Formats: sequence, structure tokens, C-alpha cells
Amino acid sequence: MALRTVASRLPTISPRTFQTLAVVTAACYGLLVVTGGAVRLTGSGLGCLDWPTCSQHDFIASASFHPLVEFSNRMVTIAVSVVSVVTFLAGLRRSPFRRDLAWLAGGLVLGLVAQIILGGLVVLFKLNPYLVALHFVLTLVVLADALVLWHRGRLAGGPREAIVQRELVWLIRILLVLVTAVVLAGTVVTGSGPHAGAPGTSRIDFAFRDAAELHATMALFTIGCTLATLFALHVAKAPAAVQRRARILLEVMFVQGMLGYTQYFLHDAAAVIEVHLAGATSVWTNIVLLYLGLFRPVLATSEPEAAAVATSPTGLAGRTTIVPAPARALAGDLGDARA
Repeated sequence: MALRTVASRLPTISPRTFQTLAVVTAACYGLLVVTGGAVRLTGSGLGCLDWPTCSQHDFIASASFHPLVEFSNRMVTIAVSVVSVVTFLAGLRRSPFRRDLAWLAGGLVLGLVAQIILGGLVVLFKLNPYLVALHFVLTLVVLADALVLWHRGRLAGGPREAIVQRELVWLIRILLVLVTAVVLAGTVVTGSGPHAGAPGTSRIDFAFRDAAELHATMALFTIGCTLATLFALHVAKAPAAVQRRARILLEVMFVQGMLGYTQYFLHDAAAVIEVHLAGATSVWTNIVLLYLGLFRPVLATSEPEAAAVATSPTGLAGRTTIVPAPARALAGDLGDARA
């Protein structure tokens, strides 16, 4: 009730402004992955020994390398927190109001709270590798929520339909599961490797060489499945936008694979790992966007276009008719026959 009262006093937000906030939120979570990786790779995981303060009663880090690196990551976390809360409030004040977008914006705040709690546990349990891995995965989950928020905000609300065959939808769903599995395997490689984040930190009890080889095998299999998916999309004459997104995903995966082998042969050079971490975030972003691009509202127009139709003098007395998918397909077939 208090939240509604506060939100009611805020100005209304246009769809364009809300979209900008969604993009900024997604970019901030991507940046959080990179800065978090820098903390681990520089051994600054315990640069700030306390939480939420940095050292005992001092909120600001001391002027030394490791505390400053860890404190910089915390500052990025604060920026992400502010952006997430602002986006949530904007979702409540967006005009026209969309319940689905408000719920997705609320997911950002829930993810933020979980991130803060988990980050505190990571520090209190001295960089437990399982908690560190979970922290990374949770960041990707919240990033996916921000991407869904951005994507759905671009389109009209209401029921959605697939723009490709059901078999292709399931093929890309399987691809999404495979990418998720590769990411999880990557956290095991990192958790069992030499970069613990601080001296003397415990590691995942799994041979690093075996974890790296398993991760590489899974990644190569996923790249092969992505290539097969791209071929299936081409044969099925999927929309050009879907095929383009699949090609981008394959290209990013290829670069990511090259980085992985470079990282292995350079004995886990920290700089290569940092780029590899950014590449993993890029792969995750592209597979999520590929899946989202398989669907569109039953009324296949953006919100500004729908509003223009609704207010047009020739727009059927100000009403917009939603034509069922079978009827649209039949109309397309008739149009082809006339041509």
C-alpha cells in the first residue's frame, strides 16, 4: 500500500523512456559480471574483509590495490541497485500501464535483494567457491530478466504466437538448455582452477584438467548443435531476423571457443579469462534474445503502431481487430494465389 502511494506521486513514464531504462539495466548487469570477474582474477575477493562496510567501521576502502578493486565492484553493485529500483518504479508508472512489465521489473528488485544477500554470504564464508558460482549464475538470471523486460516492452501486450514451426521452437529451447549447462560447467572450471579470488581460499574438489576438458567438450557439442539449428532455420525459411540472430550467436560461440583454448594453453592467463567471462555473458545474452525473437504478439505491431491504428479516423471506428493466426495464414495464401 505504501509502495502504491509513493509510486502515485511520481511522474508517468513514456514507453520510450522505459525502454531506455531497461537497456541501461541490462548493460549494468553485464558490467557487474565483468567487474566481479576482475575481483577474482586480481585476488581481491577479500580486499574488503567486512560487509556491508569495507573494513570494520570504514565504508570507504583504504588506498591499496585489492581493497580498491573490491570496493569498485561494490560501487558498481550500488549503481545496479539504483538503476533496478528506478526501473521498477518506472514500471509502476509507465503509461500505458502493463502488468507483465511491472512484474518483470519487480523481478529485478527481487534478484537485486538476492544478489546483496548472496554477496554478503560470499564475503562472510571467505569466498566459498560454490557460493561464488551461484552468485555468477544469479547475475545471469537477473540479466535474462532485464532482457525479457526490454524485449517485451518493445512490443504490444497480450497473447503471443510463434513465428516459426513448433519443432524449431523446441530445437532452440534445447539449445538454451545446452548453453545453460555449458555456463554451469564453466563455473566448475573456475571454482576448481587457480584463481580463487584470495590466497588460501578453498576450491571445488574436482580436478581442474578434467573440469576444463568436460567444459570444452560440452562447448564444442553446443557449437555443433547451434550450426545444425542455423541450417534448420535456413531450410525452414525462418524469418530473416531469426536467422540473423542465430548467425550472431554462432559467431560469438566460435570466438568464445577460441578464447577458451587460448586460456587453456596460456595456463589460465587472467586477462584472457576476463575476456572469456565477457564472452560467456555475450553468448548468454544472444541465446536469450534468439529465443525471445521466436515469438510475437498476436497483434504483430509495436505499441506506437497499435496506438496509431486505434486513433486513426479510418481505423474501424477507433477499434483494432486482432486477426487469428490461421486467418492471417489463409489470407497470405490467397494473396500468393492472386499474385
